[in-house]
Amino acid sequence: MRSILIYAKLSLFFVIEFDIMVKSKSLLILGFVWPEPKSSAAGSRMMQLIDLFAAANYKITFASTAQNLEFSEDLTSLRISVKSIELNSSSFDEFIIELNPEIVLFDRFMVEEQFGWRVSECCPDALKILDTEDLHCLRQARQLAVKQNRKFTFDDLFSDVAKREIASILRCDLTLMVSEFEMDLLQAQFKIDNELLFYLPLFSEQLEENPSFENRTDFVFIGNFLHEPNLDCVRYLANTIWPILYSKLPEAKLFIYGAYPNDKVMQLNNPKINFQVLGRAEEALEVIKNARVMLAPLRFGAGIKGKLLEAMQCGTPSVTSSIGAEAMAGDLEWNGFVMDDPKEFVASAIALYSNASLWKQSQENGYTIVEKRYQKVLFESEFIIRIYSIKENLRQHRNVNFMGSILQFHLNSSTKYMSKWIEEKNKK
Repeated sequence: MRSILIYAKLSLFFVIEFDIMVKSKSLLILGFVWPEPKSSAAGSRMMQLIDLFAAANYKITFASTAQNLEFSEDLTSLRISVKSIELNSSSFDEFIIELNPEIVLFDRFMVEEQFGWRVSECCPDALKILDTEDLHCLRQARQLAVKQNRKFTFDDLFSDVAKREIASILRCDLTLMVSEFEMDLLQAQFKIDNELLFYLPLFSEQLEENPSFENRTDFVFIGNFLHEPNLDCVRYLANTIWPILYSKLPEAKLFIYGAYPNDKVMQLNNPKINFQVLGRAEEALEVIKNARVMLAPLRFGAGIKGKLLEAMQCGTPSVTSSIGAEAMAGDLEWNGFVMDDPKEFVASAIALYSNASLWKQSQENGYTIVEKRYQKVLFESEFIIRIYSIKENLRQHRNVNFMGSILQFHLNSSTKYMSKWIEEKNKK
């Protein structure tokens, strides 16, 4: 029986490979923002998705309502068509009808809320894929618990944000998840069918040359400051972790990097105790690989953490929290320490910083995690096969997900007419 299944899977794979070679297909990506891979893990994630579809011979169009900023990727240089679109405008309908994409990928659930009903009306046979980046309802529930100085419980999940996010997942044909923990949570807490989910983490690979223990100094943190967990983490480092660590290791420095720092972040800069806030890093991997240890005591968040994955590929051991390490290493040993207590966190950071043997073993642990869990080759074929399979059986796939059809019907009945009312109001 197993040999028959393997043969069937191989046969499907060769059919797909032939389809890729002879047929160009159309993909529309609706971006929450224009991708900035040098500013955030979300930007890197988007570029990795674009690379996957480009390798499968998809003609890609990227559209967004957001402003195209200074550090946004130059997508046109990669032969990707770009389009600025408007909210609550029938001009989008004209655009997508003319494009007629086979697949539409929504970058986060808010974008699906805004444009999903238009896609369904104008291109009903287009496969709809949602990329979550992280589970927003989980991140926000944990953030609320931290602000209220209490422990998070699963009861916190059942918020208005969760209702919106789960509805978006159900309306789509496939949702991409970066965290196995969040996949399990969706199935256990919200009863989402596994057939609607696909595990596709960030990709990574070990850098060819990384400095040795002896050729590195100091600690580092890096993270986009438009992301609330990073803001909170830097404040926690400044007010709780670093004062203790500096008192025990006064020769060391902590360098804080991140795109879009506001005045409150920059005011945390304190050279007197070697706490240096430096803003955007031109090359994130360069600053990470020259640091001896990464510190990331994240108190809330979701998904997997790009900074910690980059630390692994740079051979930089890390000390993080249980939130930071969640779902990243599987059953493998962490590349450093996972500590939630401030004193234990500091003790672990000092041990890693001072003990070359411990540091080198932690570095090897990180390389193993990257090799066994985050290489692109582990996921790309299965991903294309899954998309092809759903496309070939789209009607049946949607019939099984009847709840999604109900939610789509009601979204069309409410959001559609609100949007049209706003559009008419804007004309006046």
